[in-house]
Amino acid sequence: MNTKFMKPIVQSKKDNQHIPPIAGFIFAIILIGAIKVALLLETKHLPDFTIGAVVLALTGIATYFLFALKVAAQWEKVVVLRLGKFNGLKGPGLFWIIPIVDTAVMWIDHRVAVTSFSAEKTLTKDTVPVDVDAVLFWVVWDAEKAALEVTDYNSAIAWAAQTALREIIGQMTLADILVGRATMDEELQKIIDERTTPWGITVQSVEIRDVVIPQVLEDAMSRQAQAERERQARVILGESEQQIAASFAQASQAYVDNPTALHLRAMNMLFEGLKQKGALVIVPSSAVDSMNLGGLGGMVSLAQNNLPKEK
Repeated sequence: MNTKFMKPIVQSKKDNQHIPPIAGFIFAIILIGAIKVALLLETKHLPDFTIGAVVLALTGIATYFLFALKVAAQWEKVVVLRLGKFNGLKGPGLFWIIPIVDTAVMWIDHRVAVTSFSAEKTLTKDTVPVDVDAVLFWVVWDAEKAALEVTDYNSAIAWAAQTALREIIGQMTLADILVGRATMDEELQKIIDERTTPWGITVQSVEIRDVVIPQVLEDAMSRQAQAERERQARVILGESEQQIAASFAQASQAYVDNPTALHLRAMNMLFEGLKQKGALVIVPSSAVDSMNLGGLGGMVSLAQNNLPKEK
């Protein structure tokens, strides 16, 4: 199984990797002072034992400042253990610990973290394999629980999110996944938040980024959509023909008892067709005899021939 996780912005830092510059500065100042004191004591012709003791004491004080002085950023909380037991949370800002006795084991970021996760080749409720990518937004609200209740909360959140995603996909059909992403986001947030709350972590939101289906199924769905659109077009065309037929049937009622009006309408339509240059109109022979359309056509043709020719 190929899993892809984006590294979250929250990182745990060990105590020996987080020595603040101010501690190193104080350490250097005290060491320089110890050297000057040693030189000054030599001018006093004091015993070497006394000079060594003073230098050793100043070096010890400098070393104490180097390992006891810590600085946490505004968004950080530091978990401190005393002889292996939880002693408290320190920070943000400047704080002190007792070297050897106290240990700053974790520096926990309280800002919103982002983790991407995915579920590949996961079967939906209707047995369709899909690849789903999602993004998880979460925040540590209790640094003590995050440090003491779970070994690595970064990895735990990523795996909890992935298993929840696979669980949700297995409960939904492909159609529900494609059209119901908002519902899927809410369900994922609820499930993941229930798992991470005992760790002192809250899930703020989950967003589905992409849903990838097999290419063969995608082509079949495309053909189905095209067939559906063609069916709708044919239905609309049939409904239009029905409306046109109904309109003609209603208009024909005006000529039922008035044949003269029908003849005049027919003659007008024929005239409109013949007056176009080069127009050809075919009419039944019965209409020619009953409405004297032959004479009318001849007059229209004669009128067209007498028109001035365009230069």
